[in-house]
Amino acid sequence: MTALPARNLLGDETSPYLLQHKDNPVNWRPWSDAALAEAKALDRPIFLSSGYAACHWCHVMSHESFEHQETADYLNAHFVCIKIDREERPDLDQIYQSAAQALGQTGGWPLSAFLTPDGKTFAAGTYFPVEDNYGKPAFRKVLADVTRVYAEERDKVTDTAGRVQEALEKVWARDEPKGLNPNIIEAVARRLTQRVDLFFGGMDGVPKFPQPQVFSLIWRAHMRSALTPFANAVVNTLDHICQGGIYDHLGGGFSRYATDERWLVPHFEKMLYDNAGLVELLTLVWQHTRSPLYAARVDETVDWVLREMTTKNGSFASSLDADSEGEEGKFYVWSEAEIDDILGPNEAPFFKQVYGVSTEGNWEGKNILHRLGVLGFLRPDQEAVLTRNRRMLLMARAKRVRPGYDDKVLADWNGMMISALVQAGAVFKKADWHFAAIRAFWAVVESHGEGNKLYHSFREKRGRDETTADGYAHMSRAAMLLFEVTTDPRYLEKAKEWMERVETSFGDPERGGYFLSSAEAGDVVVRVKTAVDLQIANYNGIIAEVQARLYFMTGELKYRERSNATIMAAGAEIERQALGCPTMLNAMEFMVNGVQVVIIGDDRNPDTQALVRAVLDRSVATRVMMLMRPGQKLPANHPAFGKAMEGGKPTAYVCVGQTCSPAITQPGQLANGLLAPPFIQIMQAQMQRQQAQMQQGQMQQGLGGRPPAANLR
Repeated sequence: MTALPARNLLGDETSPYLLQHKDNPVNWRPWSDAALAEAKALDRPIFLSSGYAACHWCHVMSHESFEHQETADYLNAHFVCIKIDREERPDLDQIYQSAAQALGQTGGWPLSAFLTPDGKTFAAGTYFPVEDNYGKPAFRKVLADVTRVYAEERDKVTDTAGRVQEALEKVWARDEPKGLNPNIIEAVARRLTQRVDLFFGGMDGVPKFPQPQVFSLIWRAHMRSALTPFANAVVNTLDHICQGGIYDHLGGGFSRYATDERWLVPHFEKMLYDNAGLVELLTLVWQHTRSPLYAARVDETVDWVLREMTTKNGSFASSLDADSEGEEGKFYVWSEAEIDDILGPNEAPFFKQVYGVSTEGNWEGKNILHRLGVLGFLRPDQEAVLTRNRRMLLMARAKRVRPGYDDKVLADWNGMMISALVQAGAVFKKADWHFAAIRAFWAVVESHGEGNKLYHSFREKRGRDETTADGYAHMSRAAMLLFEVTTDPRYLEKAKEWMERVETSFGDPERGGYFLSSAEAGDVVVRVKTAVDLQIANYNGIIAEVQARLYFMTGELKYRERSNATIMAAGAEIERQALGCPTMLNAMEFMVNGVQVVIIGDDRNPDTQALVRAVLDRSVATRVMMLMRPGQKLPANHPAFGKAMEGGKPTAYVCVGQTCSPAITQPGQLANGLLAPPFIQIMQAQMQRQQAQMQQGQMQQGLGGRPPAANLR
C-alpha cells in the first residue's frame, strides 16, 4: 500500500466532531480501508476513539491527552490512531461499544478501544484521565500496558480478540424466528411502570434519560386499560421533565439527560433526536390530558428547533454542545446578581422564587433555572410577567459565547423530527410546523438521496456513506405520516422505494429482521442486528411499524408478512430483554391492533374537516387515518372496502382487524367512539385472534424470566 502521511488527516472530513480534532498532534485517521491497511503493514494495534461533537467528556479527554504533545508522540509511535463520529457511523460505534461491554466495561463516550489490525477488540474503556482519578488509571499507563501486552503477549491479544468477536457474533444474527404472545406488551408495561420513580418520575436511579419510547409504551397501556398507575407514571415523569432543569426555560428544548433524580441538573447538550421524541410523546399525551404545560413545551421546543436547529435548506442540524468557553453549562446558568441586575428589584424576587434562584445557587455556585417547586402553571397575569422576564433573560443570554453547534444533517434524526412536526402540526393546528416538516423532508431527499439510496450524513455539500437501516426506517416513517396528512402519493412512493432498498440490502434472508449495516458495508467486523432501543427508537421496530402502515394503506399483503416476520425475528431477543425493546413492542401492538379510520368526503368540506379534527383530538397511538374522496376505492381487502358516504354526508368508519364500526357522520360520536367501547372490545378481540394465528406459527407464550435492570437501556 501507499503509506499514509505521518500527520493528522481529519482536516478533509465534514464531521464537526472530527474537525474538532484536526489540529491535535495525534496523527488521527478517519475510519477507512487505508487506515486498517496501515495498521497491518506496520503491525501496530489500532487506538480507536469514538465520540460526538456535543460530548463533554470527549472534550475533556481531548484537552487533557490528545492536545498533549508527549502523549500524542507516544500514540503516534505505537498505534494507528482512528477517530470516528459515532453519529456518522452508528454501526461501528455499536459494534465497539458492545465489544467493550463484552470485556466487562460499561461503555459510553468517549469510547477508547484497542483493536488488532483487522479491527477486532482486545481492550477497551471510555474516558481515561491524565492522572489516576475517578477510579480509572491514567491514560499514559493504559497506553504503556497495551503496548507491552501487544509486543510481548501476542497470543493473549489474539485469544482475547477472538473471544470478543465470538461474543459479538453470538449476540447478533444467531436467533431463529420466534413468536410471542401479544399479551407480553401488557406484562412489560406493568414491569416498566413498577420501575418508575414514584416521586420524580423517570426510571428509578441516576442518571435519568427521558426515554420517550418507554413512556409511549406505558401511555398506550393506559389508553387501552384506563388504569391510573400507567397514566400517573407518564404524567409525573413529563411534569418533572417539563419543569426541571433538563428543560431550557429560556430558549426551549430539552437536554440529553439529568444527572440527578429530580431532573434538576442536566448534562447540558441538546440533541435533535431527544427533542423529536419528546415533542411526539408530549403531543400524544396532550391529546388526552389537554395539559397546558405540555402544549407550551411543545410550542417552545418546536420554536427552538425552527429558530436554532434549522439549516439553510430547511433540514435539521444535529446538536448543541454542553460546553462554551471550555466550561460545561456556562451558557445556561445564572448567578443571583445577574438575575437581579437584568430584571430589577420589582420583578426579580418573584422570578427567583418561581425558578429556584438563590445566592448560593443549586449547581457549582450558579443557578440552573427550574420550576420543580410548583409543577403547574400560575395565574395568567403571573405567567405573563414571567414570560416577559424570560424574554429579557434570553436577550441577555444571547450576548454570551454560544455552545458549539453540530450542523451535520443526519437522515435518521431528521426523519424523527419530521415525524414529530407532522403530528404536532396537525394536532395543534400549526401550519408553519406542517410546512417546515415538508421542507425538511424534501431537503433531505435532495441532499441525501442517490437513486433509492440515502446518505447517512450530509454537510458542506458532501454526503458521507450510505445510511444505516435506521436512516431508511425513520425517513420512511416520516414519509408515511406526511402521506397520511397530505394524501400526496409521492410520500407513499418514497416509503415504498426505501423499504425495498431495506429489503434487498439490509434484510437477513435466513432469520428475518434487518441488519444495521448494508450488505455492501465491507468495513465492519460483524453486522449488527438487534431489537433493543439505544439512543433512538430501534430501527427494526420502526421498520415493522412502517411495514404495517404500508399494509394498512395499500392492502399489499407483502407488507403485512414482512411486518410479522420482523417481529418474529426479534422474538428471542425480546424474551431475553423485553424491557429494553419498547419500540418493537409498540410496533407489535400497531400490527395487531392498528386502528384504521377511513373518512370519506371532499377534503374542502367543513364537515369532512370536522371529522378529521375529531380524530386528531384523540390520543390513539396505533391510528392510521385515510381521507378518501367520494368514489375513490379502498384496497379490495380493506375492511371498509365498498363502504360509502351515509346520506350524502362526509362519513367515517373505524376498523380494527376485519371489523368496522357503523357509519359515523357526527364528529362528537367519532371522537367519543375512539376511546370507548365497542372499539376497545374490538381491539381486544383482534388481539386474541392474532394471538391464535401467531401461535400456529411456532409461537411460544409467556414473558420468560425477569430481565435484569441493565437490560433497560
